[in-house]
Amino acid sequence: MLSRLFALLQYLLPKHWLTAIVYWLARIRVPAVKNMLIRGFLKLFDVELEEVKGRVPQDFSTFNDFFIRELKDGARPVDAKQASIVSPADGTLSQAGTLRGNRILQAKGIDYSLEDLLAADVDKAGEFYGGAFATIYLAPYNYHRVHAPVDGELVAAHYVPGDLFSVNSKTAAHVPGLFSRNERLNLHFQTAVGPMVVVLVGALNVGSISTPWSGEVRPRKSGVVERIDVSTAPRQVRKGDLLGWFNMGSTVILVLPPDSCTWHDDFKPGVRTVMGEAIGELTAPGA
Repeated sequence: MLSRLFALLQYLLPKHWLTAIVYWLARIRVPAVKNMLIRGFLKLFDVELEEVKGRVPQDFSTFNDFFIRELKDGARPVDAKQASIVSPADGTLSQAGTLRGNRILQAKGIDYSLEDLLAADVDKAGEFYGGAFATIYLAPYNYHRVHAPVDGELVAAHYVPGDLFSVNSKTAAHVPGLFSRNERLNLHFQTAVGPMVVVLVGALNVGSISTPWSGEVRPRKSGVVERIDVSTAPRQVRKGDLLGWFNMGSTVILVLPPDSCTWHDDFKPGVRTVMGEAIGELTAPGA
């Protein structure tokens, strides 16, 4: 009942306005204020400080800088097997499996369409029908950078404007089409097993999504799908390369074509993921 009320309340909240306030607070540079925000966060959440690159809080100029923190070299070793698929982020697996036609499972009894998720190049959605997907939720305490799950070539990127519902399990269980109605950044790749999409889903309090080549992509209340220029991005990415980061927490969705991969048997909803660890294997020719 409480989770349902939490989800229903979000329909009434001025989500873009609240997110704009969080965006401003997270970028305050006054040392006393940003240190207070960081220390308050650490009291609420169990962050592994020993793996953080830099001293906390003094080496971070804003709360957001701390939130998108880098880790020390070697903190996230990337599985080196050629055919392995690695987790793109630290987080918790929400769902993984096979698309039923064009339908992606969101939560028990709730699914949504691949076309709604992609929102652009929907004529190519058929390439993924019956394919594999995985949805990973990043909690506030997680490392919030997103990395390439396999080797590939970046061919396109689209910003899709949308809502800003929370993306935790309580909301996912009660808001139909949550991931396809929230704002998101869709990154399209060509890999050894065919096309792949990595979707960075925005959420309540996510002030923006960033990539190393595009800079910050801010939320829009409305608008049309925008093609993000990738001409300055490294077209070839290696497994484990940085793709982007959430300025506050959210969700990553992977979509691969049919018969291209298998997920590991222990890769089940509720399991914790660590960026760089193997979560599956590529199975198609060329892998």
